[in-house]
Amino acid sequence: MGARGGSGLYVGRRAAALVAAVLLALLAALLALAALYGRCRGEEAPPAPPKSPDGAAGGAGVPGGPPGVPSWRRLPRHLLPLHYDLELWPRVRPGQAGPFSFVGQVNITVRCRQDTRAAVLHSAGLRIRGAAVRGPLPEPGDAVWGSLPNPGVVVEVPELQEAAGEVAVLELRGRLQAGRRYVLQLGFQGRLEEDLDGLFLTRYTDQGRSSMLIASQLEPTYARTVYPCFDEPAMKATFNIRIIHDPSYVALSNMPAIDTSEMKDENGSLWTVTTFKTSLKMSTYITAFVICDFDYVTRTERGNEIRIWARKEAIKNGYVDYALNITGPIFSFLEDLLNISYPLPKTDLVALPDFGAGAMENWGLMTFQESSLMYLPSDKFTSRKAMIAIIVSHELGHQWFGNLVTMKWWNDLWLNEGLASYFEYLGATFVEPRLSLDKIFYDHVVQPVLREDNEVGVRSLSQNEDKIKGSFSLISLFDSITYNKGASITWMLSGFLTEKLFIKALNLYLKEFSFSNANQDDLWTHIQMVVDAQDEVHLPASVKKIMDSWTCQNGFPVLTLNITTGTISQEQFLNKKNENTSTDSYNNTWIVPISWMRNGSSQPLIWLDKSSKFFPEMQVSESEYDWILLNVNLSGYYRVNYDQLNLKRLVHLLENDPKAIPAVSRFQLLDDVFALTQFGYIQIETALELTKYLAREDELFIWNVVLLNLVPENLESTLKNYEVYPLLKKYLLKRMLPIYHYYAGFIRQNVDALEHDYFAKIPFLIRRTVSCYGVALGSDKEWNFAWEMYNHTDSTKEDKDILLSAMSCAKESWLLHRYLQYGLSDTLFSSNCTSIIISYVVTKDIGHRIAWDFVTENWPLLNERYGKELLHDVLKVMGRFVNTDVQIQELQVFYNTTLEEDERVTATLLLEFAKVENVERRQLLTKVADWLHKNVDD
Repeated sequence: MGARGGSGLYVGRRAAALVAAVLLALLAALLALAALYGRCRGEEAPPAPPKSPDGAAGGAGVPGGPPGVPSWRRLPRHLLPLHYDLELWPRVRPGQAGPFSFVGQVNITVRCRQDTRAAVLHSAGLRIRGAAVRGPLPEPGDAVWGSLPNPGVVVEVPELQEAAGEVAVLELRGRLQAGRRYVLQLGFQGRLEEDLDGLFLTRYTDQGRSSMLIASQLEPTYARTVYPCFDEPAMKATFNIRIIHDPSYVALSNMPAIDTSEMKDENGSLWTVTTFKTSLKMSTYITAFVICDFDYVTRTERGNEIRIWARKEAIKNGYVDYALNITGPIFSFLEDLLNISYPLPKTDLVALPDFGAGAMENWGLMTFQESSLMYLPSDKFTSRKAMIAIIVSHELGHQWFGNLVTMKWWNDLWLNEGLASYFEYLGATFVEPRLSLDKIFYDHVVQPVLREDNEVGVRSLSQNEDKIKGSFSLISLFDSITYNKGASITWMLSGFLTEKLFIKALNLYLKEFSFSNANQDDLWTHIQMVVDAQDEVHLPASVKKIMDSWTCQNGFPVLTLNITTGTISQEQFLNKKNENTSTDSYNNTWIVPISWMRNGSSQPLIWLDKSSKFFPEMQVSESEYDWILLNVNLSGYYRVNYDQLNLKRLVHLLENDPKAIPAVSRFQLLDDVFALTQFGYIQIETALELTKYLAREDELFIWNVVLLNLVPENLESTLKNYEVYPLLKKYLLKRMLPIYHYYAGFIRQNVDALEHDYFAKIPFLIRRTVSCYGVALGSDKEWNFAWEMYNHTDSTKEDKDILLSAMSCAKESWLLHRYLQYGLSDTLFSSNCTSIIISYVVTKDIGHRIAWDFVTENWPLLNERYGKELLHDVLKVMGRFVNTDVQIQELQVFYNTTLEEDERVTATLLLEFAKVENVERRQLLTKVADWLHKNVDD
């Protein structure tokens, strides 16, 4: 699945008059940028259920269920799918009112691997009718592949049951014989909902006209909600797909259409039948269907027809031209890099007005949220292009990593998403070489996951198969650990291998497992083969031993360097303030590649393969100009803790020559010291010393990480009540003047862009904050403009989220009261927006009390209408923004009088954390204030 999307935000027309206000807002924006932003195993197939005396599966079934149904969610391997003949018929006409449904027929050719009296496959929410089993079939060569040459012998299906685990069981009167082929024939019917999962319907507006379309999202386990199937990634098959649809629509699927015909239904109404070419062997979760009346633009790249489909209005205005122009070149780049041709004859990319995922990599029919594909030709800022290039590159990377070679089971999902998240930056850099995508990678990928991957209980990147059970646990795998940690680990692996060897190993891996499945040990094996065949790169252990230490245990290490003794030690990076930290199965030891420089000169890579190791080359002289920097350019997935002597020398270096340290390393150095402070490794004063040089810092992404740490959102209200706020403001403003003047000049030079007839485009990095201050500095007129823009039909999802946030920035209480009341309206907002609105308002100075009063006064209605989902979101955010013991006590009283016992336990836990954080916050602010008193005028 693909990545997150975004787009530009438009603000009001009086640009010339507002330039001064924008400049002031920019300064405020810079101050508030923070608001933006067990051992592994060899894979094995699940054990087959025990045999009953007659050879049929039995014994380990679902209690009360038929034989052959395992008690876990994995299917038995008695039958393996070879081919699907699938007909799908959504009974939808343009302008038709719901409810909607779809019907279909699927004939699945299977190979029987073990004698059985039951056929077990996945089905969820479908009504199955007319189930039959035919065979055994003649072997290939005697029959046309995928068809039924003659009716064959019918194996009676006296009973069909839907058992636990979203499976359907066809109990058979006869026995299917091992080694033979059969066809399972099933008719089915399902509901067509508007929930964005499975096969779904979406309504939208195009050229002022209301329209609707049908699309699919089948990852991870929604294929079974559309057609009965063997819905596991390793159970690949070929597909013949036929879609019946209204003649005014076009039907799309994975392969090119090879025929269209007409048919009449039972009422004599005419329908179109679109038949598609037989697919390549693939997993069920990447089968895809779109039925729409979109237009498209097209080009051909190396014989691959590329079409981008979107609303007619978007096509006419050229909104997808940029995506079309980069898709072909990225395809060619990946083909050349991996030395494996894209195996399909066509690729469709579809911009969906409403889509739950950012994008989805379905083979030959990729689907995207509109904002992930659309670039307005009038947009003068390039950040939007970067976002589109990254998302398109991610999905194209999946054509090899995920579609061609698929993980055997979801526990190794990172082989799909982590590798695609790595290659998205290579592809995007290829088409947009002027952009600093390496900085975006560190800022948006590595640093955020380092901040998440340090909590006790966070899972490892790869897990045992038996830990992944049920749809909920599968969906939870699509998180920053899989995407960002997977990409970061891949980045590190490519770095110590060299990209040349890494790509060579991937080529072997892809060729070996094309149209098949693999686990991470398969990847390690093929990398090891390449390493063993050369003499340039030498590793301290096997590839598997090195990489399992990173993928099979949670968290990551912090390395502590002592430049006097030349010793580096490692331990798991955990909160030293938490006495309940536990160790992992690896005893918190990683095999760590260390890139480093001494006095500005890069040094040969070294390895730390034990808890502590002496490196004589790390011992330094007494000169203050003799310094060492580890993890250069954030090439490794770990943090670094320097001794006081080296830190003092780095502080001196930054104040005199900050460019002597690469920009990414400055970013990493600052983020590491603040994280070390937060987790109790060093004192806050040490981190603050490193900020003295910032007047010479011209990198916005470095300022972003500084402000993320110095002015975190949940400290904003507290800071304004303490002595530290005016001191910190004075300290930071002095150092911000150079970068402020730079961006002020940038805005002046782009006044033309700000004086567009209707709207003005705001730079990507600051548009959320500038929008907030635009509303805060205005009146109801500006608030109403933001509200109008929120309801604008062309607003993307990200635009809407920025506007939701901006409207909470109003300084007039009555506007916030009205905003919260709007949140109660079913017609103005969806239910998931209600908690978002409350969350945004509660974070603001005047909004905290207003939101608190709103929640307490409307709790019965909120609880009745939105239930526990809203409860959890609201209580979590309320607990984060209580800043005094009185507020905590007030919340506790509210919890005790309104919540059920189980809810009270969870909510009270949140408050206990808040109490501890308040104590730590006060102590921290006292230290910060003392340090600022001494250094504010430096």
